[in-house]
This record gives sequence, C-alpha cells and structure tokens, in this order.
Amino acid sequence: MITIDGSSGEGGGQVLRTAIGLSLVTGEKCVVENVRAGRKKPGLQRQHLTAVLAAAEVGDARVEGAELGSSRVAFVPKAVRAGDYTFAIGTAGSTTLVLQTVLPALLSASGPSTVSLEGGTHNPMAPPYDFLAETFAPLLHRMGAGLALQLHRHGFYPAGGGRVSASIAPAAWTPLELLERRDAPEVRARIVVARIPPRVAPREASMLRSRLGLRNDEIVIDEVESAGPGNVVILRLQLGEVTEVITQLGERGVLAETVASRAAAEAIRLLAANVPVGEHLADQLLIPMALAGGGAFRTVAPSEHTRTNAAVIERFLPVAIAFHEDGQDGAWRVEVRAR
Repeated sequence: MITIDGSSGEGGGQVLRTAIGLSLVTGEKCVVENVRAGRKKPGLQRQHLTAVLAAAEVGDARVEGAELGSSRVAFVPKAVRAGDYTFAIGTAGSTTLVLQTVLPALLSASGPSTVSLEGGTHNPMAPPYDFLAETFAPLLHRMGAGLALQLHRHGFYPAGGGRVSASIAPAAWTPLELLERRDAPEVRARIVVARIPPRVAPREASMLRSRLGLRNDEIVIDEVESAGPGNVVILRLQLGEVTEVITQLGERGVLAETVASRAAAEAIRLLAANVPVGEHLADQLLIPMALAGGGAFRTVAPSEHTRTNAAVIERFLPVAIAFHEDGQDGAWRVEVRAR
C-alpha cells in the first residue's frame, strides 16, 4: 500500500491523478490523503471524482471516498481492461484531465481502447485539447505509444458540453531525448470564438501582430459551435522536433488585448529560452518517460507542479527524476533514469 499526502508540493489535483493513474499501471494499492489541500475548495470536485470513477472502471477497482468533497481516497485496482469507455463529467470540468488519469493504464493494456469524454475541452489550469493533440500525442508516437484524438464539439467554462474522443493503442515504449532546437522557430496563431461579440477576435489578432510580428496570413480566426460563449487564443510554436501549443482563455471582464498579450508574453519567454520543451510539456512528459524507463529534455525552470508530479511518480515506478540547471541561459535539464 502506497500512501500519498495530497497536500505535499503544490497540493492540487495532479497528485491524485498521477497516484491513481500509476496505481492502475502497477497494480499497487494506494491511499491519497488531504486531497487537493492546497486549493481554495479542497477535496474532490466533479472532474476529480469523474477521474477516480473512470480509473475504477478501467481497472475494476474498489474505491473508498469516491464522493464530492472527500479528502481521502483509497484505491485498490484489480486488472486494467482494454475496451470502449464513455465518461461524462456533467459540468465544464476538464475532459483532458480525466483522459490524463486513465491514459497511462490504457497504453499499458493488452489491446486497443477508445475513450469518449464529455465536459470542458478548454479549461483554466488544464491542458487544452489542442495541446494534447498537437504537442503531446506526436511525442507519444515517437516513444512507441498510440494516441489519436478528435474534437467533436468545443466546451468552454461554465457551460461545458464539449466532446472529445481518443483512440489508444498499447505502447512499445522507447526512451526519448529532446535536448536542442534543430530549426529556427516558426509561430502561427488561431483564435477561436463562440457566441461572443464579433469585435473580440480582430482585437486579439491586432495585439498578436503587434507583439509577435505575425502577418495576417499567420493568424486564423475560427467561429465554432458550443453550448456557451467562449474564446481562446492558440499559438503554435514550431521548435524543430516539438510543436509547442500556448493558449490563453478569454475571461469575462478581461480585455481582448490582455488575453492576446498574455499568450504572446508566454511565447516570447519560451522563444528566448532557446529550449525545445516548455513548462507545461515538461510536466506531461514525465509519466511517459518513466514508463519508457528513461529520457531527458531541456526546458525552462521547472514549476512546483512539475516537481510535485515527479515526486509522486518516483513512489510508484523504479525511476529517479533529476532536475539541474543547464547553462547560462536559464535552461534546465530534466533526466528520467531507471534505478
């Protein structure tokens, strides 16, 4: 039995998702205490509960504490079953975070699976669909894992109503190293709007032209169907071997120019760092590299979120994850090694 303190490190839902996901992979029983103790609303919220129940279905697990507001979850998996799954969050909670929970286990299953998820597709503090499809999935393919994603309907907070599907093939893991940019960076933008005033997207585009020097033909504006209003600025940074996706969500009361400027600022920081892996991708790469038995990448200074995730992974898998500064340009090297 592995006991995890959910208040450790950044104290958020990632501790729970990583622990439950790797419990499925390894077959180890686990208990997560003080669930999301570092958040304003601690305990299980709807999307976290959905993730736990999804993992229980995939692994035929016995669960204690699977209820809204619970601060303690005990998870006892049996065997991971490949199959066709549908999980509905019932709110605008993140579909991608639920998928993130069950993905490592389904990549380790004996056969292919499909997963259909309903809820939010573009959420604050969660990887958006575009990031998983264009940044994360291609790197999984290079590591020998099969993940194909499709966005059927956008879902923005607070209405939700989005739908994403995933086709997953068992992995034949291969370690991966991402240490240098091999080509000059290229930047393109996509602005997605749904049920909001038509003046918003042109103002965001104008700010992107000003901050990043983008041409009109490097910015696409898409109006999409959704259950409620929404807006997201998506920047695609082609960094040689990696396509980084940076997103900023529009918010009520926040100027369109501010939304676009925030996205541009994040892109400018990453471009200046001269590394192939951004902060959010660094977090996502740790589990697949650990399952592959090794890997390394250069990135910006690792966040507390990433370091916390690494500490949980080391409790379940026989790997050591090391972080150290690499050079004078603020870059860091992250290494995952078998132990």
